[in-house]
Amino acid sequence: MNTMLRKSVLGIAGLAFTGGVFAGPIAAHADAGPVQGTKPVAVSVQGDKLIPHGVQGAQSKIDLNDEQLANAKAIIAATKKAGLPERAAVISIATSLQESKLENLGHLGDKNDHDSLGLFQQRPSSGWGTPEQITDPEYSTLAFLKGLKQVDGWQDMPLTEAAQTVQVSAYPDAYAQWEQQAADIVAHNWNS
Repeated sequence: MNTMLRKSVLGIAGLAFTGGVFAGPIAAHADAGPVQGTKPVAVSVQGDKLIPHGVQGAQSKIDLNDEQLANAKAIIAATKKAGLPERAAVISIATSLQESKLENLGHLGDKNDHDSLGLFQQRPSSGWGTPEQITDPEYSTLAFLKGLKQVDGWQDMPLTEAAQTVQVSAYPDAYAQWEQQAADIVAHNWNS
C-alpha cells in the first residue's frame, strides 16, 4: 500500500511537471531579437495581465530608436499617473505603434490624415485638444486613456476591440499586430 501511494504521488507530480512545461510561459519573439533597449522576456499568453486573451493574428515588430522608446516610457508614466494598470499601457502603446510607430507626429502636409497629430493620430477637429496638447505625449496619452476608461469592460476585451472603440479607425483589426511588442515594452519598463 505504501509503495502504491508513493507511485501515485510521483505519477501526479510528473503530470504536473509535464503540464507546467507545456503550458508555462513561452519566450516572446526569442528568434526575432529584443526590442531596442530591452531584453527578451517570457510572457505567459493565457491568463496574463499583459496579454489576457493571447495575441490575435500575426505580430509585427519594429526596432525602436531613443525617441520612440522615450515616447513609450512617457505613455507608461501617463498610464501610472492616471492610476490605470499595465494592461492599459499595453493597449496604449499598441495603439501608438499602429497610429504613429511611437513617433510624435506633427503636421505632415499632404501625407497627413486630415489634421491627425501626435502619438495617437488624434485630431483637433474631433475634439481631442489643440495641436500643442495633442503633440504632448502625456496629454495625448491621458486623452486616449480617458476615452478607454469610458469603454465598458475594456479590461476584459481583446486589445484591438478596446483600441478601436476609442480610435474609430478605418482599419479596426490593425491594432492587434502590435500586442506582443507593446507587452514586451511594458514588461521591461513598468518598474523602471
